[in-house]
Amino acid sequence: MSDDPARLLPMPEDWRRALAVVAHPDDMEYGGSGAIARWTGEGREVAYLLATRGEAGIDGMSPEEAATVREREQIESAAVVGVETVEFLDHPDGVVEYGLALRRDIAAAIRRHRPELVVIINHRETWPGGGLNMADHRHVGQATLDAVRDAGNRWVFRDLLDEGLDPWQGVRWVAVAASPLSTHAVDIGDTFERAVESLHRHRAYLRGLGQTEDDARRFLREFAETSGRRFGVALATEFELIAL
Repeated sequence: MSDDPARLLPMPEDWRRALAVVAHPDDMEYGGSGAIARWTGEGREVAYLLATRGEAGIDGMSPEEAATVREREQIESAAVVGVETVEFLDHPDGVVEYGLALRRDIAAAIRRHRPELVVIINHRETWPGGGLNMADHRHVGQATLDAVRDAGNRWVFRDLLDEGLDPWQGVRWVAVAASPLSTHAVDIGDTFERAVESLHRHRAYLRGLGQTEDDARRFLREFAETSGRRFGVALATEFELIAL
């Protein structure tokens, strides 16, 4: 183990199933999908759970149309990195509330998928380098951390038992992508191009932001190179790893 506090450690590899829980379509693609592509390429199972359909994310498109477009784009994007299972919870984009309803929905998904690793997006108040995080990310991230415990307690959300969802206590880690407190990383030198393509599949969203495919590529490469320097490789994706 390095004594350098800026040095990132390798992510654990002794697991088979992961569940990524995020607020919106595109959340995993801004930094985490390179690691997802590597993991699925190694034969691991990864599923996506999205709290919303991203219906409030394109200013020039009605929420009804945006929900359909962004759902389709997310499914296509996930397929690029080897993820076949993509589920949506239909919480309202932009105003996701932390609370029992959200915790229950996520706990149910954890019981269904029975992951050893749960991946979330930064749930802290700021991004690496500064800049305020948004409420949806914070609320979904915190609810997921709590739902990991809820999923293992049969006396919390007892109605899930009636749905045939037995408790699952097998989550060993939560990995937080884009965290300002990153500790671990994954080498994505071989999967960076798939990560870029997965972000490019969010075509309508990128157009709505006024971004080109080249803009998206530069954004991902800048962060991957920065993480790679801390990890001792060319390109990496970093995570804050919470061991349970």
